[in-house]
Amino acid sequence: MDPRLTSAAEWLRERLPHPPLVGVILGSGLGDFADGVDERVTISYGDIPGFPASAVVGHSGTLVAGTVRGVPTVVLSGRVHFYEGHPMPAVVFPARVLGLLGCRTVIVTNAAGGIDRSFKSGNLMLIDDHINAFGTNPLVGANEEDLGPRFPDMSDAYRKDLRTLALAVAKRQHVPLKHGVYLGLHGPSYETPAEIRAFRTWGAHAVGMSTVPEVIALNQMGVGVLGISCITNMAAGVLKQKLDHKEVLETTQRVKGDFVRLLTALVQALGTGRSGATEDAFRPVARPASRAKVLGKRAKKT
Repeated sequence: MDPRLTSAAEWLRERLPHPPLVGVILGSGLGDFADGVDERVTISYGDIPGFPASAVVGHSGTLVAGTVRGVPTVVLSGRVHFYEGHPMPAVVFPARVLGLLGCRTVIVTNAAGGIDRSFKSGNLMLIDDHINAFGTNPLVGANEEDLGPRFPDMSDAYRKDLRTLALAVAKRQHVPLKHGVYLGLHGPSYETPAEIRAFRTWGAHAVGMSTVPEVIALNQMGVGVLGISCITNMAAGVLKQKLDHKEVLETTQRVKGDFVRLLTALVQALGTGRSGATEDAFRPVARPASRAKVLGKRAKKT
């Protein structure tokens, strides 16, 4: 195994308040979730041995460890991207460290462009599956057997039981949650309208410039993965407007309430045990009766 991975994991173990159960990777503009971590320890990526640094606007580049609703959690607030010039081993380095720290499940999030015409800016999409259009793979090169098999299975890359749990938790929290296939490109230019039309025929519902390499690496390590995209804009050609990263950041701020509430509930459910979490997630939340209904019932009684 790459000694830089083990060094980073060992360095962090000495500084984390708890051995983590859940890892969270936050995409562009989605860093507000990290502010809600309790017993918070914040570490800059630049301070962690071997950790690559992100220079993209909307990515703070900090690791935040602590608890979320009592669940030991490590949050990567920001990621590094292939388009920044990092080699693939560096792109997946932080995700691999989460696996080495003992995270049983990692929630990967991203900002994405909507390809499905039924989507609109601000929707959250549960990732059912992905299409790797990076033109490469993080597992290219000599295989490190300590990390996993040479040819890992990807038929359930975003585990079905975790997706079922996420849909149930979203329903319980009254957070609308679409679902679909995420297509990953290395960027950094946005896609052309012709490319988006082609990707739609491939079965893609959203497109972005991250996530896929991390998910491949985590699957190789046997870590459960759950993916959520924030549809920050419609992809090229869907609407008659040009694309701008500023819109991405504005949209993530607009939906941060739903996003943080959903992630918080998901981490709590994942930390309470698989069967118990699922059963609890499906239990309906009693909505408060409307004032009109309450007054109506009182009138009948009188």
